[in-house]
Parts: sequence; structure tokens; C-alpha cells
Amino acid sequence: MNTSGPIGVFDSGYGGLTVLKELRKQFPNHDFIYFGDNARAPYGNRSFDVVYQFTLEAVAFLFKKGCPLVILACNTASAKALRTIQQKDLPGLAPENRVLGVIRPSAEILGEVSKSGHVGILGTNGTIGSNSYPIELQKFAPHLQVHQQACPMWVPLIENQQYLHPAGKQFIADDVKKIMHQSNQIDTILLACTHYPVLKTQIESLAGKQVNVIAQGPIVASKLFSYLGAHPEMEDRLTKNGKLSFYSSESPAVFNERASYFFESKVEALHHSF
Repeated sequence: MNTSGPIGVFDSGYGGLTVLKELRKQFPNHDFIYFGDNARAPYGNRSFDVVYQFTLEAVAFLFKKGCPLVILACNTASAKALRTIQQKDLPGLAPENRVLGVIRPSAEILGEVSKSGHVGILGTNGTIGSNSYPIELQKFAPHLQVHQQACPMWVPLIENQQYLHPAGKQFIADDVKKIMHQSNQIDTILLACTHYPVLKTQIESLAGKQVNVIAQGPIVASKLFSYLGAHPEMEDRLTKNGKLSFYSSESPAVFNERASYFFESKVEALHHSF
């Protein structure tokens, strides 16, 4: 039986709120439920099996809340869990529902954006170690030269708002320098972690004016618009009351303060634990 409900948006922490913000701009009348697994974050250094299990639990929770469509607004979850959930779990869990990620939409546009054919990917250890972006880009833009740099310190720096501290700025500068040293032809950098848009201005200034620094939120929102246009049966199942709900596996008091910073609007979450 096809249920109707909100779009679910999941992230291991707060970064997915940068995607949700863009989704709300694109779909102001749609209902959304955001779930952040903050109590178990970060996911970036966890194994494939652990990320898969945690992500599956989050997807199942959002399905139970009535979401027919779930967006994994997390590159690590998209890299380590999405394909298995789509192929193995979805047919038994909720065959008419859908789970989408952020890697494929981002990969689809990189070939169109880069003029030099050299792109940089900045992400967590999990995303970079999975090699998901080179694999996806081989399908959509095989001519691209892909340069990757893991930035393991960035998520904790962002979540603790230490990225403007001198030590934090040094970590960020070192990682940007490392990727730019891989090739002087890099003209496009993808922020392949949904936390990283908070650092976009810093990264632009470090990389130089010749480099286009791309955040994923607008890409995901645009691609979802196209997806729903091509799948009217899913669009018809999405409720449109302009309602927004938040859940976190962390204490709501802790989540609300930091989430409001990322979302740039007041957030009041409910608690959900596994």
C-alpha cells in the first residue's frame, strides 16, 4: 500500500541541514522530516558495516514516520550504505519507497562545470576511502582527472565552531594546499561533505579566484526537482502542508542550539534513540 507523507532527510550529524535548507527553497510547500544521528556521529571514520547498519536504522525510522522518499544528505552514508539498502533491503522493507543519495547528483554535474578537466574532491576519510566519486565520475564524465583529499578534522572543527580559531584555520589551509598541490589545473572543487558549505568562503579564498568551489545543497535540490518531474507517482505521494519536523539521537537541547546555526533558523527537535 502506497502511503503519503513527507520527504525524509538523513545525516549523521548537522551537515545535512545545509541540504535541507536548499530543499526547502526548491520545495517550500512540501513536508520534510530531518533526522540527525548526532549521538553516533561522526560516520567518516567508521567501517562500511557500521555505517550501513546505522544508515539502515535511520531509513527504517523515517519510513515508519511515513516518509515514502528518503534523501541521504550524507556523503559517507551515500558511499557506504546507499547501494546495499537500495538493492538488498528496500524490496523487503518498503518496495514502493525510494532512498536517494548525494554522490550521483554531484557527479552528474561536475563534467559540465569543469573547463580544465581537473576536479578536486574534499571529503571525509570514509567518502574518499570508498573511491565513490572516481567510480561515479567514470560513468558520467570519464574525461575528468579526479584529485581527492580527505579532511578528517573538518567535521569536528565545524560542529564545535572552531573553524575560525587559528589552529582550525591552519588545518583547513593545510588540506586545501594539499589538494591544490596535486594539480595546478584544478578549476573546480566539490565540497563532498554536507558540513563543508560552512567553510565555503574560507576555501574559496585559499584556493584562489580561478577555482569554482561547489556546495552540494543546490545540486541535490535541483536534481530532486528533475527526479520528481520524471516520477510523478512519487510526487503524488508527497504531502504538501509546508510542515517541517526534526529528530535527533542526541539530546534535543544540544541538537537545537547547533542545528539552528547550520539551518540559519530556529530548530526544535524531538529525541529518537535506537
